[in-house]
Amino acid sequence: MNSKVKLSTLKKGLLPLSLVLSVGLSGCASFGKGIAEAVLEKNDGEDTRVCQVRGKPFAGIAPSLAKKHGKTKVLMVHGVGDRLAGYSTEFLEKLAKELDVTAKSSTYKDIQLVSPVDTDKNLGNLRITQLKNADGSKELLFYELTWSEITRSQKELLGFDNSGEYSYKRAEVNDMLKKFGNDTGPDPIIYLGDTRTQILRAFSQSFCWMGKDGWEQLPNDSRVACATTDSFSNNIDQDDFIFVSHSLGSRITIDGLQRLASVLENPKKYSTTSYDVTPPARMRQLLQQKKIQIFMLSNQLPMLQLGRELPEVNAQKADYCLANGSRYSSRLFDETAIVAFSDPNDLLSYAIPHNFSDKYLDSRLCIKVTNVNINVAKIFDAFGMGKFANPMDAHLGYSKDDRVVAMIAKGIGNGQSAPLVKEKCEWTEITD
Repeated sequence: MNSKVKLSTLKKGLLPLSLVLSVGLSGCASFGKGIAEAVLEKNDGEDTRVCQVRGKPFAGIAPSLAKKHGKTKVLMVHGVGDRLAGYSTEFLEKLAKELDVTAKSSTYKDIQLVSPVDTDKNLGNLRITQLKNADGSKELLFYELTWSEITRSQKELLGFDNSGEYSYKRAEVNDMLKKFGNDTGPDPIIYLGDTRTQILRAFSQSFCWMGKDGWEQLPNDSRVACATTDSFSNNIDQDDFIFVSHSLGSRITIDGLQRLASVLENPKKYSTTSYDVTPPARMRQLLQQKKIQIFMLSNQLPMLQLGRELPEVNAQKADYCLANGSRYSSRLFDETAIVAFSDPNDLLSYAIPHNFSDKYLDSRLCIKVTNVNINVAKIFDAFGMGKFANPMDAHLGYSKDDRVVAMIAKGIGNGQSAPLVKEKCEWTEITD
């Protein structure tokens, strides 16, 4: 066989493989490094992957740790796919190293989440880890929400398709992709139904536990509901709340905060059947002074907005967020800084377009957006036929990428950015 025939054969084989990988990418779970690497040559030369940041400067977590008063609290919310408690360990260890808080408590605390409204219903798991620096002057409380227990039983409906009765008839690669799709594909569909209320209750319970004074006030290995009436610390105005989310987890985080905004603005409208408890007035006053950060990995807000209703309050940012606005006293936060990470080779990731937040996100959150266009997946030379990046790695690689972790830790445009970010990333400030 001559070289022309070989190249033709290779081209025919490579294209279907890339299509299979593209079609199979339907959510957030990992089943290895990806099949594409088996046939693509790696480029071990200089790292030329893109890292472009456009938007407002953001602080990251480090300035919060440096404060003398208040605690630093980070909540992780996963995306689709079945997860077990501890899924964020690799990310947490990288983040802790970047922040120099590597002294970990001897154990973590697990809380089996339940709603005060229905204590028989399991809402997933909240795992809390305490980290400090060497002399104990800095403390990070990391809260990891695992909500996939809520959807696990419903996805058992597709369990038959994973059995040998059906799976043995498929080609090996197709079978692997089908099982992956059966695990990840149903979650966005389930979230559109009645189960969304349970998942949002899991988020509100996690947020409620974040409001506790600190490590000592948190229960350990308990199945107990958190009530905001006796939960939130008198020092909450000094505590910093930071959220890290992935894919569907970003939609859950935004919906959870929008839900909280509605309850705080109209507490009489929401009975205990639609929300866990009626939060105290002081909680609202304290939250309105806060600036929070949400780091969205593999951001999917534009796609997950399709077919959904508009938020209860939209296109009224000036009224709610400016000090002279007519609804300024009804805002949820003083500011919500969203940092949206997306890899252009991630088939399910999107930047947040101009004016999206004004129309499709709740005005009471007072949102400011920064987009990070970043290649977290390596770019390969596909035997001279063009560049190729494994879309699976592009979707799952954010929490492992040193540049992403460094930006979450120390931000950009604030004078304290990590050397890696200064070297590898370009920042363009958007002033309007």
